[in-house]
Amino acid sequence: MRNELLRIEGIRKTFPGVVALDGVDFDLRRGEVHVLLGENGAGKSTLIKMLSGAYRPDAGRVVVGGEEVRIHGAQDSERLGIATIYQEFNLVPDLTVAENIFLGRQPRRFGLIDRKRMEADATELLERVGVNVSPRARVRELGIARLQMVEIAKALSLDARVLIMDEPTAVLTSEEVDKLFAIVRRLREDGVGIVFITHHLEEIAALGDRVTVIRDGRSVGQVPASTPEDELVRLMVGRSIEQQYPRERPDTGEALLHVEGLTRDGVFHDVSFEVRAGEVVGVAGLVGAGRTEVVRAVFGADPYDKGLVKVAGAELRRHDVNAAMRAGIGLVPEDRKGQGLVLDASVAENLGLVTLRGATRGGFVDLKGQHEAAARIAEQLGVRMAGLHQHVRTLSGGNQQKVVIGKWLLADTKVLILDEPTRGIDVGAKVEIYQLINELTAAGAAVLMISSDLPEVLGMSDRVLVMAQGRIAGELPAAEATQDAVMALAVSAPTTASESTPLPASATEKTEKTEVEAPRGH
Repeated sequence: MRNELLRIEGIRKTFPGVVALDGVDFDLRRGEVHVLLGENGAGKSTLIKMLSGAYRPDAGRVVVGGEEVRIHGAQDSERLGIATIYQEFNLVPDLTVAENIFLGRQPRRFGLIDRKRMEADATELLERVGVNVSPRARVRELGIARLQMVEIAKALSLDARVLIMDEPTAVLTSEEVDKLFAIVRRLREDGVGIVFITHHLEEIAALGDRVTVIRDGRSVGQVPASTPEDELVRLMVGRSIEQQYPRERPDTGEALLHVEGLTRDGVFHDVSFEVRAGEVVGVAGLVGAGRTEVVRAVFGADPYDKGLVKVAGAELRRHDVNAAMRAGIGLVPEDRKGQGLVLDASVAENLGLVTLRGATRGGFVDLKGQHEAAARIAEQLGVRMAGLHQHVRTLSGGNQQKVVIGKWLLADTKVLILDEPTRGIDVGAKVEIYQLINELTAAGAAVLMISSDLPEVLGMSDRVLVMAQGRIAGELPAAEATQDAVMALAVSAPTTASESTPLPASATEKTEKTEVEAPRGH
């Protein structure tokens, strides 16, 4: 085909005990966005790592520009015009934007780096992707959206014909996603072929041209991007999912978590709420509303100036994670890789992190007991792995999240705080996490859930707390919680310092637009 940029045929890749890819076919045309869709662990990451030179296939062939090629490393991939933007950005924080864009390929004059030309070229590339940032700015000073644009500029500097984007919208707000999509469309018009990986099904019809679905290491279908979402889900997980948010609402009991007047100067003010046994309380709000900061203070990870936290009626010592854990609070952080896991440790070791101290007697750890407990919880959660010895780094995102939650289940947690529990997780794994939440609350635990996925908050919460500019702007029972009602509160003007925490507010009251961007719904 004249417009074909890339074709892979019958690609197979195995690791010890695991068949990662088994006869995958895929092709990419000039000037199209081809969505690569599949559950966590389906083989998408393995496939793009082969195209970027990180892995070599065991069988099959790769054709670029009509010629069969061998990709033995990143330099081969770049030479062929293939650029990859991973979820974890490949940038050096202490270097400037220009230095990152041309890292290892800096223009030289008389043997020295030609900074003037490098910065001018970087400026031209940054203008092309529509981002207003100085080429001299340090990368560590940039937010997520601008880092994404720097990665795209870096790819363009390689004169990439094929651009692979792995979950590029996972941590972006709605407005940032719109800007990214505009850039992708411009690149498509310029003839660049884009492989786009996403778990957000609504993005497929908005941006894609074709979709290839991978399941269990095999390509199971290629369909138009206009294919209905329920059909995409069926292809992806091998079954239909009747209920996306299967919340079961047991009877609630006593207040297990009581937060009163929690204040940290300049971050959050006079935050008060309760979470009862058997209840899921969702926390919604705009980016920068203070949601994560509040729950980290409740868990003792961050300090606060005033207020108190009680668990089952007993007051906790502030800024003391160990005290919070002993009282029965667990935190699943939004950054599971950076804060929730020890990536180079095994599944068993990660599952036993919270209970390790309790399993130690006279300086010796009950390894057998820890292993048996880890095996039990891994089976209960359905963690897909080669074995408990497998490094958690090599698990899919959904299975990593199950491990993070599993360590708190082993600790018999009373109050589980979930911060962005399904970010970067496919629809099948999401439903499994939701079912786990149901099991926790049915057993009498209390769940406090923060999510920027507004439909998720509405679908899984019994009550919704809405934060705006560091305060609780209102509370909505499940029956009254709609997207419009939540957003009306989320953009409301803050109360004054002398006012107490507001009572549940009407969603119809006038609100004032802020500069903070709205969270995305998936």
